[in-house]
Amino acid sequence: MVELVREALHTSVTDPVSASMNFLNEVAGRFPDAISLAAGRPYDAFYTVEDVERYLAAYVSYLRARGLGEARVRQAILQYGRTNGLLGDMIARMLELDEGIRVPPESVMVTSGCQEAMIVALRGLCAGPEDVVLAAEPCYVGLTGAARVLGVTVVPVPETAAGLRPETVARVARDLRASGRTPRALYVVSNFANPSGVSLAADVRRGLIEVAADQDLLILEDDPYGLFGLDDLHIPTLKSLDTDQRVIYLGSFAKSVFPGARVGFMVADQVVVSAAGHRSLLADELSTIKSMVTVNTSPIAQAVIGGVLVSCGYSLRAANREKIEFYRRNLRALLAALERHFGDPAITWNSPSGGFFAVMDVPVRADEKLLELSARDYGVLWTPMSFFYLNGGGAHAIRLSCSALVPDQIDEGVRRLATLITDVRS
Repeated sequence: MVELVREALHTSVTDPVSASMNFLNEVAGRFPDAISLAAGRPYDAFYTVEDVERYLAAYVSYLRARGLGEARVRQAILQYGRTNGLLGDMIARMLELDEGIRVPPESVMVTSGCQEAMIVALRGLCAGPEDVVLAAEPCYVGLTGAARVLGVTVVPVPETAAGLRPETVARVARDLRASGRTPRALYVVSNFANPSGVSLAADVRRGLIEVAADQDLLILEDDPYGLFGLDDLHIPTLKSLDTDQRVIYLGSFAKSVFPGARVGFMVADQVVVSAAGHRSLLADELSTIKSMVTVNTSPIAQAVIGGVLVSCGYSLRAANREKIEFYRRNLRALLAALERHFGDPAITWNSPSGGFFAVMDVPVRADEKLLELSARDYGVLWTPMSFFYLNGGGAHAIRLSCSALVPDQIDEGVRRLATLITDVRS
């Protein structure tokens, strides 16, 4: 029997950042009755198997109405498809309606979840060992984990309570160049970030675009939560403010449609010029990488998403009114429960203006050991914020998620968490 040395495997196998989500899943699996304030997934009751059949049929009807015969319909859905996907024109229409983003359909790459979009973008932009990516910290582990798998260095840019500061990005970029490295892009979640819940103010968004131009950076704008604000006030995305093609926009249908479809997308409308003077779109150039990762995104899954877009008139904002109200109610319930169950001024939390997450600072070490105790003896799960820092940080903070529960469960979960913190402190 062959035995492999674990330490001889790639660093991403043993890396604590990459392993953090597996740890959470393992703890949740051992304590299935615990209330999970850790899970950032959508609420289960929004989905039925019948919806998949209905939206698939809607997309088939759409293809037939466009004049495709049965053989071409069958081929479009059941065969290998175009590397960059079937839905470019639909997604472009959706982005214009919902976000005021105007891009050519051919600049859209449909990916196997937004995670693939991150991998393709990172691999395409970072060509040599001196190329690095900046990321607002605390940072979503999917981005840092993808970078570790690819061997791409991520340099953290510390976030303030109000979010990222353009001048900090500029300073970090200048320092990197002075050290001989090349900052290629900045990764940021513009709306209700995972994990911090923070949104960027309008002036900060414009400032980041100016810094990107000044420092010759691209911006990877990840926007999975933008629909789910506490009110209807809509701050323009970085991409909608982008007049110089500095922003690569990453999107997902996981929160707004079906997580199980695993369909995301990337808008890469930047012009690429070869040594011979040939001009093309970055989305087309990156398709070579995607073809070696997944060949193409499942046409069946794309068809289901396409059926949703057809059925809602290409506006996910209109289609998600019920979900928007649900998640608003849940976030308000979470913030109210924290007020109700925590009265100690040593324990504080932020108040995000939307999304799925809030962060609480506690006067105890919020690590894996405490999470294990919390799940086993108190019946509540949460996420250590230390998981979202590259070089240490977040040791006394926890991320709380409210998306997968109903208000009564949220209140009970927070009550159990308060009991845990009180007992540990005493």
